[in-house]
Amino acid sequence: MENSISEIILKNSIFRIGKVFSVDGREIRIKIDKKKNLSHLIYKGTIIKNVSVGSYLKIAKGFTCIIVKVDGEYIREDQITDNSYISHDATIERIIKVQLLGFIENGKYTKGIKELPLIDNECFLLDDDEFDLIHQFASSNDATISIGHLALDERQEISLGVNALFSSHIGIFGNTGSGKSYTLAKLYRQLFKKFDEQKAFKKNAHFLLFDFNGEYSDENVIIENKQVYKLSTKTEEGGDKLPIAENDLLKPEIFHIIANATEKTQQPFIDRTLSLYKNIKSNAERSLEYYKNILKKQIIEVLCMADKTKAFLLLDYIEQILPRNIIDNVDVGLKNDFTWNPNKQHFYIGNYNEFNICSENKELIKNLQIYKQVDLFEFKANFIELFISFLYLQLILDVINNRAVNEHIAPAINKLKSIQKEFEKVFSINNDINNFWNKKYYCVVDMNELNTKMKKLVPMLLSYKLYSEHKSTKKGQASKSLNIIIDEAHNILSYDSQRESDSWKDFRLETFEEIIKEGRKFGVFLTIASQRPSDISPTIISQLHNFIIHRLVNNRDLEMIEKNISYLDKLSVESLPILSTGTCVLSGVMAQMPVIIKVNLIEEKYKPQNETIKLIDNWIDKIK
Repeated sequence: MENSISEIILKNSIFRIGKVFSVDGREIRIKIDKKKNLSHLIYKGTIIKNVSVGSYLKIAKGFTCIIVKVDGEYIREDQITDNSYISHDATIERIIKVQLLGFIENGKYTKGIKELPLIDNECFLLDDDEFDLIHQFASSNDATISIGHLALDERQEISLGVNALFSSHIGIFGNTGSGKSYTLAKLYRQLFKKFDEQKAFKKNAHFLLFDFNGEYSDENVIIENKQVYKLSTKTEEGGDKLPIAENDLLKPEIFHIIANATEKTQQPFIDRTLSLYKNIKSNAERSLEYYKNILKKQIIEVLCMADKTKAFLLLDYIEQILPRNIIDNVDVGLKNDFTWNPNKQHFYIGNYNEFNICSENKELIKNLQIYKQVDLFEFKANFIELFISFLYLQLILDVINNRAVNEHIAPAINKLKSIQKEFEKVFSINNDINNFWNKKYYCVVDMNELNTKMKKLVPMLLSYKLYSEHKSTKKGQASKSLNIIIDEAHNILSYDSQRESDSWKDFRLETFEEIIKEGRKFGVFLTIASQRPSDISPTIISQLHNFIIHRLVNNRDLEMIEKNISYLDKLSVESLPILSTGTCVLSGVMAQMPVIIKVNLIEEKYKPQNETIKLIDNWIDKIK
């Protein structure tokens, strides 16, 4: 017993570094004992690092240990009245300024402020057990993954709680070359290694990564057994095709965005077309016949018109729908066997110069090429091309009934025509959602070879579709989770983009903002990585739960981080511009406190393909 007490007294005498002398709200100042100004101390033959900026300390207040972090230090001169026999060094007092982090009580560390210290409370260095305790970022019932160690103490491994981290929205930020993509790969590599053998994990967890630069799509990156879609709009055939259900596209908001439709005229027109499409397609066996009969009826009505301008406009629409009339490799058109009588304001047929088609015998219309050509019409395999034929049919109906004007509607149809080929290169209509995942739990969508338009459309469309499916699950019954991972997220989450219409930008941001605000309820979580956090919507940044921040040097990025992330202390923010590659600040609801960590190396074969080219290796001749 006496030995135990003497050990405690010895330990306390070595670990004690000073006393509290000032408590001003949450700003605490500690006066360091004059014998404890060395850089290191020795305890039981072990060298212990002494107090310095960034160190963690404990203030003993009764049975509670208050944990603080050193923010800064300064010196002042001790006002001693009689200094005849005292060296000048002995008159210097070392003062440290600390911030409150939490407290240890009953062997458990809790983040937050329970009580403030008092003047003359003793202050101590942390022992190994206490140091480990405050660096535990996982609850006792959570699985953990290790991603690195403290940057200032390699002995302290940092393990993160799987549930605490991956059931949250994560932000990974850092300039090019700071290790941002490497950290993203390391996080998910460690997760997949831990759970890859679990059948329940493969059944209930899905991970979708949008890869803008082709860094994660190679065979071995992160894991081998994954579903990869390498998309392309640069070649005639395109690349892999994303399977998507027809019903996913038959939503007004989706077509409004794709067609860049105006709110007052084009959006209501598209809504009417969708109703017509669903009405005709509701009888799958006779839908083509139903469409043809409507079109034939409109042809008869057009050929009976007395308004030449409107009639010829509608005939042009009809020609857009019908297959070409090719004779001897020449397109002879569909209007050769009738013409317009300008004097009597009606159509007439061939040799019957005065034979009014409608007033004399409507049955003759059935002999015209434009009418017979309807029987050759077939629904197109390309969904956009198919829907355009419905748009023209609806436009014919609207113009006949004076519900639409060509100049108002045509731009929306032309917009869809412009992306028709690109859409076919990227998507295939498939109503079986399992074809998308192909029995894999991890999918990479490589968009490196897509044009800018499709790079914005693909993530928005897929995220909206998958989120809607999870949202349809009743609350409390969700067992499946979806983690959407977006590398180079500023490409699609930018608030200031000028390359698109306001309606497109609003819908794109609203989609991801809803996911980040409401997705947690339905098991949908976002991980975003970006080199320009200041370009991303502030709403999205403010809703992130956990942050991994690498080197940032741009003032706008640093201001955004400091303003929007309340979990960071002053020291962490000031260290961001000087962090070395692979070193980052870990902060958020998961972490007890912000810590600077060094991310461990990932196995060579699983690294993302994003290393900077080594110029010298390519500039110097190889010597055999």
